[in-house]
Amino acid sequence: MQGTVATFDQSTRAGSLLTDEGMPLEFPAESLAEHIRHLRIGQRVFVETDGDAVTSIKIWQ
Repeated sequence: MQGTVATFDQSTRAGSLLTDEGMPLEFPAESLAEHIRHLRIGQRVFVETDGDAVTSIKIWQ
């Protein structure tokens, strides 16, 4: 699925996003792809989930 970054804490690398379906999701630092060093609020991302938990975030290109 796809979404938009709502919050991102640079120190913890965790944050939240809003899916295109309007569902808010929190994500842990472990879900970020290795190449991601920073996310901007409003940035588009690809999101993989396992139920309600975010398992992977990749940058929208």
